Amino acid sequence: MKPTKPTVVMVHGAFCGGWIFDDLRGAFEAAGYPVLTPDLRGHGRGDPMGAAAGVSMSDYAGDIAKLCAAQGDPPILLGHSMGGLVAQMAARRGPARAVVLLGSSPPWGISGSSVEETVTAFGVQMLGGLWAQTTSADPTLMRTYSLDRLDKAARDEAVARMRPESGRAVWETLSWWLDPYMTTSLGPGPLTQPSLVMVGARDAVHPPATARQIAERLGGDYREWPQMSHWLPSEPGWEAVAEAALDWLDGVKG
Repeated sequence: MKPTKPTVVMVHGAFCGGWIFDDLRGAFEAAGYPVLTPDLRGHGRGDPMGAAAGVSMSDYAGDIAKLCAAQGDPPILLGHSMGGLVAQMAARRGPARAVVLLGSSPPWGISGSSVEETVTAFGVQMLGGLWAQTTSADPTLMRTYSLDRLDKAARDEAVARMRPESGRAVWETLSWWLDPYMTTSLGPGPLTQPSLVMVGARDAVHPPATARQIAERLGGDYREWPQMSHWLPSEPGWEAVAEAALDWLDGVKG
């Protein structure tokens, strides 16, 4: 029997894999949604550690757009952190019914709104040769800014599962003003799909001021979670995030 609800394609962020959605996936499947949690190119468990070297954000977005097109009916795109930007770009390239973003990276043209965002962006410029290399997550920074609301065991497990990320993709995301190709540009106008942008009020990676700019750029709805940080798919309180996304999707037409 054909599912009565559209497929949800969940797109993970930098250094991660589809595993970040283990909790969220269960909530959506319990609500009747088929869910796909693909690993981005070079992020699979069996991939060599340097497999993401040289991969562009356009490659990630193209892969997800092809996956969406293969579903038959337009799916829902849900993205976290850098995966949120991939989802935005994929929505411009292929069929999608709606877009849900959690702590998303902004597209071309939206500047960071926090000291942490600015420091990270300029720090990328200091690495040198990043375009053709991979870069690894800094465990201390991850524990401090991304995983800060997880208990120690969960933080350690997440850090242990991190994969090297494409330096090119990181550069295209964080240093968009230096990119002559405007790789992460969404083009003119808002998204044609309805969109929901959600963010934790304590998110230092992509804080509320940045998320509000994304919602305005996309022409989407906005929701802020007072006690939450960056790891919205699985930090304490993720159940409320899932419920809010599901309630919003119930009102999406088309």
